[in-house]
Amino acid sequence: MTPEQDRGYMARALQLARCGYLDTAPNPMVGAVIVADGRIIGEGYHRRYGEGHAEVNAIASVKERHLLREASMYVTLEPCAHYGKTPPCAKLIIDTGIPRVVVGCVDPFSKVGGKGIAMLREAGVEVVTGVMERECRNLNPKFMTAHTHQRPFITLKWAQSADGYLDHRRLADGQPAIFSSPLTQALVHKLRAEHQAIMVGSETVLVDHPQLSVRAFAGRSPQRITVDRRGRCQLDDSWTVYRHGDIRKIVEEMYQQGVTSLLVEGGTALLEAFLHEGLWDKVRVEIAPFDLGSDGGVKAPSFPAGRLVSMQEIDGRQILNFSPFF
Repeated sequence: MTPEQDRGYMARALQLARCGYLDTAPNPMVGAVIVADGRIIGEGYHRRYGEGHAEVNAIASVKERHLLREASMYVTLEPCAHYGKTPPCAKLIIDTGIPRVVVGCVDPFSKVGGKGIAMLREAGVEVVTGVMERECRNLNPKFMTAHTHQRPFITLKWAQSADGYLDHRRLADGQPAIFSSPLTQALVHKLRAEHQAIMVGSETVLVDHPQLSVRAFAGRSPQRITVDRRGRCQLDDSWTVYRHGDIRKIVEEMYQQGVTSLLVEGGTALLEAFLHEGLWDKVRVEIAPFDLGSDGGVKAPSFPAGRLVSMQEIDGRQILNFSPFF
């Protein structure tokens, strides 16, 4: 295979991987393509957490089994080498007799982390690495961040008035300030569906009684979490409650519990705690086209010391997205 051909087949594997969007967490999206006799003879992707990995599905799709012993497999992420929800994919590849494997990027998860590639090479399989590596890494930023830093990928999100007040305080007439339009609210619910867990402070729980669920978008609702050091909130077992305010310890504990992505929705004290600790990977701010003036109760956090990566206007609202400088 030429480098150009390798890139072309890896691009197809990336395309397949995206079919697992929203269904694979905490696992990554992964795609696999099997090529022999100058053509694709099998392909697959990781469909759902707990089910077969991309390599398993690709191999199962091959009808001309005799061609496997002269095939190349293209996979966006290093094949696993450990027993988890499924057996090791590296062992399956070896047992199947595929002689060449092209890997997009190495898996940062400690139970894999090069072990899959080593297992393949020890068995005599030719392994090519780094094909479209940047694109393969960028496919799964939450998974990559979590297993590189041993904490969830953290998104901070808030909505505010044009003069900088948060949306969770009440106006003088007792009604909540509504900052989002139906469309931008649907985008918030999409953001929730993209994260495993969602966190708010105890004050937000007491004042707003938020559902924190996915209703205006098709997807799973995230695990609900609050930080309640004084034990003020009476919550059922569907909530996870942290009784201490050590943010770094909390996110480390979440990672140990298998959470790879966290959306923090407020209030100000909680958001500022994450900003102060530098514990964030993305900040999303929605700015409504009106002022609250004297009806504003609590100021929104200051924009982060980061890079403004995008700015959109939707239904008259500005949506700003920031990322860290590094």
